[in-house]
This record gives sequence, structure tokens and C-alpha cells, in this order.
Amino acid sequence: MTKIFKGVVVSRKMQKTVVVAVGRQKMHPLYGKVMKLSKRYHVHDELGVKEGEKVVFEETRPISKTKRWKIVRRLGLSKGEEIKSEKGKLTKKTGKEKK
Repeated sequence: MTKIFKGVVVSRKMQKTVVVAVGRQKMHPLYGKVMKLSKRYHVHDELGVKEGEKVVFEETRPISKTKRWKIVRRLGLSKGEEIKSEKGKLTKKTGKEKK
């Protein structure tokens, strides 16, 4: 069975490789506090995704020393990411212009 994960692209400083962070929550075995954990994966990118996009990726054959995953599809921008407006200024996803 193929493993499939969802995550957010946190870096794309390599060619055809992106770093995707996958977050999860786990309860501490003794104290019962809920902890946020995350793991980063090197994922093969043929779609040309950008930083801040949510993606779905799956397990594949080894592509390089650290890459064993490939992107299946995009899910869009994650919450609160900045996008460019018509004037070229950065704005929040709410649509208000940055001054």
C-alpha cells in the first residue's frame, strides 16, 4: 500500500525538489499534554509548486539519496500566505493592500 501525506511547502531552493513539512498532534504519554510535531520530507516536484502551498504527496521509488516522495496534486495556498496584488505590492489573502 502506498503512503500518502498532506503538507505545506516550506522551501524550494533546489531544482525539482521541495521540502514539505507535515504536522501532526500527539499526546504525551505521562503528562497528557497535546504536543505539535512536524517532520520535513524532500519531495520531487514536477508541477512547479511555490512556498506556502499545500500539497499531497506519495511514496515512490528512490529518486536520489534523500528523495523517496513525489507530489500528486496541489491543494492551494495555506492560511495567511501572502500573494501579489495587481500593483505588485504584497498583500495578505484578505485583500487589503500593504502600506
